[in-house]
Amino acid sequence: MTYTEKSLQCSDCGKSFPFTAEEQEFFATKGFTNEPKRCPSCRSTRRAERFGNSSSSYNSNRGPRQMYPVTCGQCKTQTEVPFQPRGDRPVLCRDCYTKSK
Repeated sequence: MTYTEKSLQCSDCGKSFPFTAEEQEFFATKGFTNEPKRCPSCRSTRRAERFGNSSSSYNSNRGPRQMYPVTCGQCKTQTEVPFQPRGDRPVLCRDCYTKSK
């Protein structure tokens, strides 16, 4: 099948953007049947909103992750962990945990 460049209108910002023949071929190989609704700029903005674009300790739906201060059971360094220690086992800092693996 041959593809020709089309001009589409973004559903978010209303600007026209090209839907190139290469993009159309790519969409077809992935099995996508619908044309894109958003321009590349609005697509990347929406993707960042949906999946987050900051550190892994932050989820846009839940807010910042609760961190708990602990002393490493091996090197005695003060650190934080993303779970509340129960006290029945030693907690290791990132460096000691990586070394023990």
